[in-house]
Amino acid sequence: MLGTILDMILIVMILLAVAVVEEKNLVSAVVKYSLLSLLFVLALFELRAPDVALSAIVVGAIVIGVFLFTIEEVGE
Repeated sequence: MLGTILDMILIVMILLAVAVVEEKNLVSAVVKYSLLSLLFVLALFELRAPDVALSAIVVGAIVIGVFLFTIEEVGE
């Protein structure tokens, strides 16, 4: 059971990564990136690495905040 859930998460992560790269709108790309980050954290919890998952949550929140601040300042 664990393998199938993790496999599905990884496949959706690959599709989201491609969608982030192909996205023209920067805000939409950041939203898709945040979903990708969430799936990454879920995959880490499935792999029984909660300490790494908590670190990924903190780093992901900071990176997403910096992305959104930069997009706001540049004025897309």
